[in-house]
Amino acid sequence: MIGKTYDEISIGDTAEFSKTFSEADVYLYAGISGDYNPAHIDETYARNTYFKTRIAHGMLSAGLISAVIGTQLPGPGSIYLRQTLTFLAPVRMGDTITAHVEVVEKIDGKKVCLKTTCINQDAVMVLEGEALVSPPRPSPKK
Repeated sequence: MIGKTYDEISIGDTAEFSKTFSEADVYLYAGISGDYNPAHIDETYARNTYFKTRIAHGMLSAGLISAVIGTQLPGPGSIYLRQTLTFLAPVRMGDTITAHVEVVEKIDGKKVCLKTTCINQDAVMVLEGEALVSPPRPSPKK
């Protein structure tokens, strides 16, 4: 199974994926990435920060964008080439984040530019950016 090829993609196509982040997700990501910043894993420390509690790693939300690109739009076989990210608001344990991608440009018959956003359950945008992706190539004709 492959995702949408360049010719199957239209400007304005969209896809999204949602996930509720648990405390376990944050600890697992810390272990996988090596990012043990106390803002993420130490509640006592985090109480004295600007956010007053632990926050999830920003890259956890960004990872949801990767999930959309790799499984839906363009989908399996896509190659993620570039991503810009601007983190706009914190994500806390228990927040449900929805990653949304939208095709905004088709480039040189080979690549697509995607507007990427993540919003929480209160419709607050927590992340925005842009991705450059190479969609899967068509399967060879038999």
